[in-house]
Amino acid sequence: MAEQEHEKDGLTVWQIIYSTMAAMFGVQKNERRIRDFSKGKPHQFIIAGLIAVTIFVLTIILVVQLVLRAAGI
Repeated sequence: MAEQEHEKDGLTVWQIIYSTMAAMFGVQKNERRIRDFSKGKPHQFIIAGLIAVTIFVLTIILVVQLVLRAAGI
């Protein structure tokens, strides 16, 4: 019951994370896009996007560093 009330007010954290990940890969169902635009707040997606991009960049840097160490460079 409380979850239904929360969905009326806005999106859950997991819905925001899922939508952000789907946007990063370029796949999103139209019904979820409509839900995001109608119930979500822009700052929620901006913050989630910045966090996701930061994690992605740090992961790439880590992988490159590991490869360079393994190659002995």
